[in-house]
Amino acid sequence: MALSDLLYPDNPKRRQELIHLHQELLDCMSTNFRATNELAGVLNEHLGCTIPHIQMRASGTVKENCDIMIQAMSEIQHQVQKIDSDMKEKLEPVLYQKLYDIKEPELEKIAIAHKVFSIVLGEATSTAGMVAIKLLSSNLITLTVSKLVSLLAQIGASVLGGISITILGLGIEMILHAILGAMERNQLLAAVRSYEKHLAEFKAASEKYQRAIRDVTSLVRQQVQ
Repeated sequence: MALSDLLYPDNPKRRQELIHLHQELLDCMSTNFRATNELAGVLNEHLGCTIPHIQMRASGTVKENCDIMIQAMSEIQHQVQKIDSDMKEKLEPVLYQKLYDIKEPELEKIAIAHKVFSIVLGEATSTAGMVAIKLLSSNLITLTVSKLVSLLAQIGASVLGGISITILGLGIEMILHAILGAMERNQLLAAVRSYEKHLAEFKAASEKYQRAIRDVTSLVRQQVQ
């Protein structure tokens, strides 16, 4: 038994907590990668976007993978802003305002958006207008993505950022060495608490993000059926 474990009996428990938290973070990030690719696929197929799919970098650190997500989300934000700009440019002001009027019927908004995409793309899929309205009228971009991007940046800049995402296949001591680095063993509790705080916020924001994407993709599936 290590001397630090004799001096601080709770250390073994905190080590296990730290490893468990790290696995939770990686699982959450992996789900976000899949959800982002699903949304990118919908935008590419129906709205004429060219957003590249992303993949977790197995040999990379948490920060490197956070940066990949941030770049993809920023591109999605840019594309949705472009959709809004196209609507504003092609439509009369009265029609453009209707897109954001909660009192206007959804079907009318979809018809307006579809007409714009038929002009912009030359030919638009039957679901183009529906997807565009769902993205523009929801808080997917304005709130959900922005919040998640902010949290990803915080995680990347924290002590968690330098941790490799592949350490879970290693032995316990190597995992702890990778996570803690130069930290003293008596800093385990602070590390666990820091991880818990970041993870709780990240999981909550991720769930909202994934739910918003499911709302969009489920509409597309219903239309296809």
